Amino acid sequence: MKLSSTQSNLIGSFGNLGMYASGIPIGMLVDAKGPRPGGLIGALCLGLGYYPIHKAYDGGSGSVHIVLLCIFSTLTGIGSCSAFAASIKTAALNWPHHRGTATAFPLAAFGLSAFFFSTLYHYAFPGDTSNFLFLLAVGTFTLVFVSLFFLRVVPHTAYSAKPNQGLRPRASSNQLIRTKSEESRQTMEQLPSGHSRTSSPAAQHRRRHSEDQADETSSLMSKSSVSSPGDIAFERSDSKYDGVYAPHVDIRGRALLPKPEFWQQFLLLGLLTGVGLMTINNIGNDAQALWSHYDDSASPAFIQGRQLFHVSILSVMSCTGRFISGVGSDILVKRLGMSRFWCIVASGFIFCAAQLCAIQIENPQHLWAVSGLTGFGYGVLFGVYPSLVSDTFGVHGLSQNWGTMTIAPIVSGNIFNLIYGAIYDHHSILLPGGERNCPEGLKCYSSAYWLTFGGSVLGVAISLWSVRHEYVKKARWLREGREV
Repeated sequence: MKLSSTQSNLIGSFGNLGMYASGIPIGMLVDAKGPRPGGLIGALCLGLGYYPIHKAYDGGSGSVHIVLLCIFSTLTGIGSCSAFAASIKTAALNWPHHRGTATAFPLAAFGLSAFFFSTLYHYAFPGDTSNFLFLLAVGTFTLVFVSLFFLRVVPHTAYSAKPNQGLRPRASSNQLIRTKSEESRQTMEQLPSGHSRTSSPAAQHRRRHSEDQADETSSLMSKSSVSSPGDIAFERSDSKYDGVYAPHVDIRGRALLPKPEFWQQFLLLGLLTGVGLMTINNIGNDAQALWSHYDDSASPAFIQGRQLFHVSILSVMSCTGRFISGVGSDILVKRLGMSRFWCIVASGFIFCAAQLCAIQIENPQHLWAVSGLTGFGYGVLFGVYPSLVSDTFGVHGLSQNWGTMTIAPIVSGNIFNLIYGAIYDHHSILLPGGERNCPEGLKCYSSAYWLTFGGSVLGVAISLWSVRHEYVKKARWLREGREV
């Protein structure tokens, strides 16, 4: 389509905008109506976004205005956000005591999607970009739409520790009692103090009906159950702490704004996501610049194959990182008594290594180190973050809160992408056919990676501070509990 690097980055940025800016309204919809409406919106937006881009590519350069291409790209982002929110909400509700592991599977599949479609393109439509775009339009719609028929939240009964005096370190050390969901509890007759709890036959019928009819719009978490990071349960007779380790947490919407934990996680996610997105969106430009400088006889078809190779590496390593981070964070909390934020620290160090590789590597045959480390670091970051958000602010408003968090990458991602595009275009030359090419190799983009290296170092510093901050707040909460 003969787009400049800046134009390509602009279209990609609008895709990210749709993905992240729609998080709050989509999250509110999924929290209120369940995952299926969100999944349906996702299927429709993916199809309506990719198919016009396919037609625009067939029409050639100038057939569709850049503004319309940005709108279509935004639709694909909205579709991805909707399908993602539906799957994460379902996993978090169905396995509330293993949220890190449960959400790791849809997170890993989300990261693997690029590898799936690029591999299918390589074998089914090699070199045919038009059919690849058509495959994306039909394939993404079909996969999400068919999955809707199997998407459901399994009703279950929660258990909680029977209240005792003082603080108990684990719920398993207390006698377990069966509790009802919030919906069924609301049907119980309220009797004056001192009377025995009895119900009329009608009330008993309503109570049984409410328990049987719990669906995906229910919280499925008893308000009397105890929730804390990693699902290590604590119980106090008089809890005044409503932060990271408080039971019954349900903070969402504007109630997030006064919380320092929200701004801490918001800024950290935005910073590290922006670092990763710059490489993810521009690894093709990196490969083209290095190959054009390293071997001027490399054909466009060969370079396109190398670009797809790096997309596959990004996807596979992102999937691996998401799975390791999700499962590993549960192990950190449950078995080692450590913070999930250590996964974010690891992600920051991986991003630092990726930026240093990007600054130093001039041989395109070694560029796999940049794409591999970036994909792995990005996967580790996203594999644990939904669990961090649900641990801190509660699982009941997870979709809405996660949507709020994902606003952060809009700013950082666009800034880093546009800076990269400006630097790359500054070193590029305009070919007679209207296409742009940068023959200077590493000089085409190295300045942009110095910027993201600084961002990665800052991300490591903030994540280390987050570990310390969580430790201090937990210690204070435990100390206050012993004084009760």
